[in-house]
Amino acid sequence: DNWQIIGVSLRSASVQEQLMPQNGLYSVCQTDVSGNSNSVMSIIKSVLVLPNEPEKVLTALGQENTHIVSLTVTEKGYCHDPASGDLDCENAQIRHDLDNLSVPTTAIGLLVSSLKERYEQGFASFTVLSCDNLSNNGETLKRIVIQFAEQLDEGLAQWIAENVPFPNTMVDRIVPATTQDDISELTAELDYQDLAMVKTERFSQWVIEDKFVSDRPQWGKVGVSLVKDVEPFENAKLRLLNGAHSSLAYLGFLMGYDYVHQVMENNDLAAFLKHIMQTEIIPTIEPPQGIDLTEYSLDLLQRFSNPALNHRTYQIAMDGSQKVPQRLLHTIEEKLHQNTPFDGLCFAVAGWLRYSMGFDLKGDPIEVQDPLAEQLFNIQKRDFYDIDNLINGYLTFDKVFSTSLCESDVFRQKLTYWLGIILANGVETALKILLMECSNSSVENV
Repeated sequence: DNWQIIGVSLRSASVQEQLMPQNGLYSVCQTDVSGNSNSVMSIIKSVLVLPNEPEKVLTALGQENTHIVSLTVTEKGYCHDPASGDLDCENAQIRHDLDNLSVPTTAIGLLVSSLKERYEQGFASFTVLSCDNLSNNGETLKRIVIQFAEQLDEGLAQWIAENVPFPNTMVDRIVPATTQDDISELTAELDYQDLAMVKTERFSQWVIEDKFVSDRPQWGKVGVSLVKDVEPFENAKLRLLNGAHSSLAYLGFLMGYDYVHQVMENNDLAAFLKHIMQTEIIPTIEPPQGIDLTEYSLDLLQRFSNPALNHRTYQIAMDGSQKVPQRLLHTIEEKLHQNTPFDGLCFAVAGWLRYSMGFDLKGDPIEVQDPLAEQLFNIQKRDFYDIDNLINGYLTFDKVFSTSLCESDVFRQKLTYWLGIILANGVETALKILLMECSNSSVENV
């Protein structure tokens, strides 16, 4: 029907500068070993940049025909504590927004500012639709927004709780950052330049909890699954795709691989990913209706192997402190509850901690892009030569590790063992030791 999108960039004007000279048009280039297929999207009405035009953004959010406000931001853009899922009230940007709600700088402040205006004017709400890789993303966002609103007005917080839907969603599609080479290749193929092009794989899955306050597009007619319960789909994607993605990114980067498809060409890394997905992760997931998780995991290995995407390990490795809890640590907590082996998952977490130390296996510096990079670096700087103190420093860092994991002797012992093996032997040799021990364990279990 007559739906359009107003895009809002919270920081950079680059997307606006790319899209608006093209009248909001952009190409989606789907690619695999069989070749490319291109489509031009015409859904973008305009793009606004929050720091440059806050009044226009708030006006757009306040319009009665604005029915859905969706989010695709980084995990750190939620300004929350990944370990607890609660609003980080000490975040400097959150403090700013609480004191200056008319000129918000965060997605959370922007949502509450616009909802506060609707509440005070007696207008209907809009639906808030998170499309990000957060566990239980809709409910998590709802909790964060209400906690922010409670700092301002209990009545507003109550109104949001009762009137604003926050559907859970799951989006499954690998989309690397667009490079200049991608733009040049598309220009050569189509004979026009598209600075806003998006390069992606052919696979696409979008699952949305069917919970809206008013109108919504007829997404179901174009393959979107509108369901009552998103959690099984979300757990499958977060734990299998995202968990494996983060694992291969840290280990692969430390072993010198720039791209995901290069990681998959390493037999040991490919075997490691298959092991953690099929042996350790799948038993923690309730299978979504109509999905065979073993087949899904094998499909993921094929998708990771797509050489046409050039998905950088460094890109996936960013903001690990915000990603690792829901991608790996929550799965480990489930494994502890089940009392089943999880050495591969511990090895992946140890790989992330090794990466966060800020230097590669040659001793050259790594620019670790993470909001908690300095705190993580200081832990290893203080206790690098005492593995027990080092692990204790990490596990008591409650912005990442939950109390249950900190107090688990089993997890502490496994993480100490595998990080020690990686530090003593390097990732490549440590990985061979892990695979040998997992293989021996499988034989003993049989």
